[in-house]
Amino acid sequence: MIDACSLESRPLMSINDALDRIEAAIHPVSGAEKLALKNALGRVLAEPVYSPVNIPHDRNAAMDGYAFASRDVVEGQAFTLNLAGTSWAGRPFQGRMQPGQCVRIFTGAVVPEQDDSVVMQEHVQVRDQAIHFPADTRALQNIRKVGEDVKQGDVLCVHPKKLTAVDLGLLASAGIDEVAVKRRLKIAYFSTGDELSSVGKPLESGKIYDSNRMLLGGLLEDPCYSVADLGVVPDNRQLLEDRFIEASKNYDVIITTGGASVGEADYVKEILQRCGEVNFWKIAIKPGKPLAFGKIGSCHFFGLPGNPVAVVVTCQQIVVPALRRLSGAPSFKALRFSATCTTALRKSAGRREYQRGILSQDENGEFWVASAGRQGSNILSSMSQSNCYIILPEACNDVQAGDKVTVEPFSLLI
Repeated sequence: MIDACSLESRPLMSINDALDRIEAAIHPVSGAEKLALKNALGRVLAEPVYSPVNIPHDRNAAMDGYAFASRDVVEGQAFTLNLAGTSWAGRPFQGRMQPGQCVRIFTGAVVPEQDDSVVMQEHVQVRDQAIHFPADTRALQNIRKVGEDVKQGDVLCVHPKKLTAVDLGLLASAGIDEVAVKRRLKIAYFSTGDELSSVGKPLESGKIYDSNRMLLGGLLEDPCYSVADLGVVPDNRQLLEDRFIEASKNYDVIITTGGASVGEADYVKEILQRCGEVNFWKIAIKPGKPLAFGKIGSCHFFGLPGNPVAVVVTCQQIVVPALRRLSGAPSFKALRFSATCTTALRKSAGRREYQRGILSQDENGEFWVASAGRQGSNILSSMSQSNCYIILPEACNDVQAGDKVTVEPFSLLI
């Protein structure tokens, strides 16, 4: 489809085709390391983890109450048992249960071998050492069986898996204190442009502060990545080429911002063709059309646009999925769903647009979304105020208030 707002002589590559080409061109990094479990949050397992024990390890009580044997129950009749002792969590009852006896038991405590039932403490009456059970007492319940959660030898976590806090808890419950994880992906990023000034310095006329490196530093915050900020490189062909070649020898991925467009000082594509290879350049999305993907030696390269909102969109929609694949993490699809748009949106057919929106949910569970404001790729304030993308497909034209649109929340908390 021809972009109504573009002077391109032929259709641009779709984002889906770009993602397919990236997936075909990259493969997970090799190499692994052993980590203490407490340091493994967010890392990708290099091998499956099997449980060395049953979980639970012992039969234990599911609640505070009294443990007894079903042989002492006469169906439909109240009964009384003598208290033989107490089973505490971590301190099991040490005696041997006799007919007509029960034990006080607490949640998680080991159930005596002779008992097979636990009744909630609120359901009985206690008079000294005599425990009175009501006629409707149910036997054979409220006991967690050995291996009920996980059996010895079962797979605890598959490979590959990006470890969550719950995973760490599960592994710890099996007594595992060390795991093998994929090595960290080595990523370098820098900005290009004579106009850029570092934050913290007085701003000269004609200069702008370099927000893109701060953006990328946050977007690339992940335990699977070892990230290096290489600063700003001016619009100089030789300096850029030297930086590309030097970085390609030490990193798995290079990410740049700026210099990927068609201006006279935009050298990224030209240099990439000279010292490496260009897989594609320009894709049919807005913001973010001037995006380059290629390779220098064994190092993958992403040349992102210079406008900050375009940096965010292309990084989240294109670069992050590629980095996940490179790091060995399983693929992940962002949550998308339909919402009613409450504001009119301007759109021309030709490119997929990622407009900034403010998503809400009413008391009936219905989703509503409004424009977050001006949509220029340089308008970072509306990006800060938004909590979702409004994704408008390539063939879509203007959206009217009341139309249904597809949204992608930045977070599940809206």
